[in-house]
Amino acid sequence: MEIYELLSYMSKINASDLHLRPNSPPIYRIDGALVKTRQDPLLPDDVHLLIFDIMRDEHRKRYEEELEIDFSVEFHGIGRFRVNVFRSYYGDAVVFRAINEYIYTFEELGIPQVLKKLALQDQGLVLITGPTGCGKTTTLNTVIEYINNRVNKHIITIEDPVEYIHKSNKCLISHREVGVNTHSFAKALRSAVREDPDIIVIGEMRDIETTSLAITAAETGHLVFGTLHTMDATHTIGRIIDQYPPIQQNQIRLMVSESLLGVISQRLLKRKTGGRVGAYEILLSIPAVANLIREGKTFQLPSVIQTHNKMGMKSMESALKQLYDESLITKEEYLSAEKESDKLIEKLVKN
Repeated sequence: MEIYELLSYMSKINASDLHLRPNSPPIYRIDGALVKTRQDPLLPDDVHLLIFDIMRDEHRKRYEEELEIDFSVEFHGIGRFRVNVFRSYYGDAVVFRAINEYIYTFEELGIPQVLKKLALQDQGLVLITGPTGCGKTTTLNTVIEYINNRVNKHIITIEDPVEYIHKSNKCLISHREVGVNTHSFAKALRSAVREDPDIIVIGEMRDIETTSLAITAAETGHLVFGTLHTMDATHTIGRIIDQYPPIQQNQIRLMVSESLLGVISQRLLKRKTGGRVGAYEILLSIPAVANLIREGKTFQLPSVIQTHNKMGMKSMESALKQLYDESLITKEEYLSAEKESDKLIEKLVKN
């Protein structure tokens, strides 16, 4: 079995992911659901050879040292893929995530138009959040291309790995890949502020150092975009603050309240006619929002979102209801997604 054949078939059936692991046949994710193929289970040696065949020497070395690695790879005639290799109980395993090199427009994705306004600000922090696989990277790259076609600015992206390759148009775009072009998000971000950027894009704000540097960069005259694996705006602000020890949290609340421009939280749902459709919650930083963040009352943010719809804010519940009312999702999908939101709110209240 050749990896080229597996990835060609992945492209043919429009799968988002391919899972290869010992003692299992290849498994694809299609429209959010895992689909097992009827092929024979792969032996540990089969998976090992398939993985090591696509790795460069530096990838193999890093993998042997760390037992897991992320990188991107391109196959002529098929496309680019984000690859995660890890050591499972039975041997090497890998997940391929297809990278759609087509850059969508706001209208094609249904991204809230208010994000266009945020994209053209001179400074501040914009967070795009949601669970793994919800399309954060796709949204982020739509925003980058929107900026690229409209203003003359220097954009630096820091990613792990680099997925979309943007060609500089009006903007000068510099891509940096963690592990290849830099040792860490934090090191790249610390260096970025000395590289004359207007806009800094952080693939993932995964630790306290990266978060601190992102907030500082936003405060000191840069427009910063970052992603977080959080489910909604309230949880996003809480996640940022809770990274810090209690003695520093008041200062961080102040910094976030002053630098934050907005939070876009998103989910992907099954479209009634096939494929996926996005639901977007929108929090914009107005004086009332800044005050709640500063005072540690983020649990009141949902009510602010509800009462400021005319300003462009929208709750996840409203976004889900709109998709249902427009017949884009089934009643079952709507009720299931709404139930997840209720569980999340209940969890946040308990915490």
